[in-house]
Amino acid sequence: MAGNTTKYAIIGIIIIIIIAIGAYYATQKPAQTTTTPTTTSSPSPTTTSSPSPTTTTAPPKTVELTGDFNKDIIAVGKALEANGISEVKFTVWAAGDPNSVMRIYGIYEAAHRINKIWADNGINVKITVNKYWISDFNQLYQEYLSKQPLGQAGDFFVDSYVFIGSLAKEGYILDITPWVNKYWDSVFSDFYKPLWQGMKVGDKYYGIPQDTEARPLYIRKDVAKCIGWDLSNVADLVKEGKFTWKDVYEKAKEAVSKGCSEWGLIHRKGSAHPDLIQFIYAFGGKLYDPEKDKLVLDVPAVYKWLYVEWKFAQDGLLPKDIMSWDWAKQIHPTIVEGKTLFDIGGTWYWTEWQTKDYYTDPNTGEKRGLKPEEVKEWFYYTLFPAGEEGLKPVTLSQPFAWMINSRAGEQNPKYDELKDLYHKLAFLIVVKASDPDINAIHSVISAHVPVRKKATELLYDKDWINKLVNLQLDLAPEVKDNIKDIVATTVNEINVEFLANVSYMLDYTHMAPNHPKYPALADIFAETVDQVLRGQMTPEEAVQHIISRIQADPELSQAVEIVGEIPGGWQFP
Repeated sequence: MAGNTTKYAIIGIIIIIIIAIGAYYATQKPAQTTTTPTTTSSPSPTTTSSPSPTTTTAPPKTVELTGDFNKDIIAVGKALEANGISEVKFTVWAAGDPNSVMRIYGIYEAAHRINKIWADNGINVKITVNKYWISDFNQLYQEYLSKQPLGQAGDFFVDSYVFIGSLAKEGYILDITPWVNKYWDSVFSDFYKPLWQGMKVGDKYYGIPQDTEARPLYIRKDVAKCIGWDLSNVADLVKEGKFTWKDVYEKAKEAVSKGCSEWGLIHRKGSAHPDLIQFIYAFGGKLYDPEKDKLVLDVPAVYKWLYVEWKFAQDGLLPKDIMSWDWAKQIHPTIVEGKTLFDIGGTWYWTEWQTKDYYTDPNTGEKRGLKPEEVKEWFYYTLFPAGEEGLKPVTLSQPFAWMINSRAGEQNPKYDELKDLYHKLAFLIVVKASDPDINAIHSVISAHVPVRKKATELLYDKDWINKLVNLQLDLAPEVKDNIKDIVATTVNEINVEFLANVSYMLDYTHMAPNHPKYPALADIFAETVDQVLRGQMTPEEAVQHIISRIQADPELSQAVEIVGEIPGGWQFP
């Protein structure tokens, strides 16, 4: 009995040991199955555990523009810094006369102002700018065309608006439409609205107005006095459409018939100077249909234009050979010496007459430029009058534009990753380069008309002008150094007043069509006007000649829509 008891006890101990061993392994197995997946799979999206210490958030590759400049430029700067960028390099390409250097230094000044904003906000990023400048804007365009596909063109291209269409179609400049829209209320609504038409291809923006000019009708005050004509309210009458080209004709005829002037009217010449197409707009016509992207030959308006030219020439009020006159020897001397009552000219004439020796001094017999006081004393100016009653006055502009290379910023680090940041930074630099004071400085020293109304206001601000004269404005040292000599020779109270006074004309401005076939049409216009003036064609024959020339050119005939007919019974004056 005792042996059996011992036997059962031993068996019980063995069973207990087996159970214990089984229990041990049973508790170890689940630990192995839960550990293994955590080393190979991602954490569950619903996990509440803290992230691993090695987990980091990727720096932003873009920012959304809001239309708030400071907010946007700070966001761009922080994003660049977060991506390890400490310097951004850009190059600006521009062309023009020696006094138009703010096309270059406007970008330098914008970079300087942005760098200060970044520094004030603890952002360790800096913009540096290089430049390329030549005088010939057509040559610059050709260089841009050849260098852009190679990645060797400037990040900013400052040139005539006429190149926007071709560059946009090649994909060589940025479509900035959404960004322009974001900044419309805060910045761009202040610009003279008609200028924006030249910045578009279809319904998309590819440029921002940089500078411009207008084409007034100049009136010699001394000749007007000779015929007893009071000019005091003529500009207002023109603005209201109450002084039209019929009135211009009558006054011109009176001046010549009374011996007060040799000519009644002088105007510019050649297809490269599209001033005369103002007649088309003044007679309510158009030259371009944006919906069809086609040029327009507006037959009624073109006929009336040619008839006016023909009538002036046939009645001895306008030189029949004006289209072949020499600028320096004939056109300008005739104007500045008071041999005409009217002149269709440009706003740049005002200073050109001062800097070029067109005038023969009656006291010395020597050629010289006019004094600012003489220009102000001798010349009155208005909009280009309406063609006839019921229509509106016009003017014509050929603005320069800020354009942004579609590869802007390409020479900077991580371009493929940060392209959008670099492009938006380039846009914001142009926004800042459009600050009213930068535009006003350019206007004053280059004799261009301001493109925005706040810049015009500065031209009326004598305190601001005095600060400019004394270079007491807050500008980058490099900018001050490069404009100081120009400021010393160009800033004149009379000239500044003129630029301010003509700025309103931009509300009435038009532009030559931004279409690749327009130069061919313009050449036909110039040739035809010449023949009409010389009496080699009647206005009716001239219109038919233009139509025949268009139809004879397969490409031009596809690009031009001919609308309307010669108006029956129309008379001038």
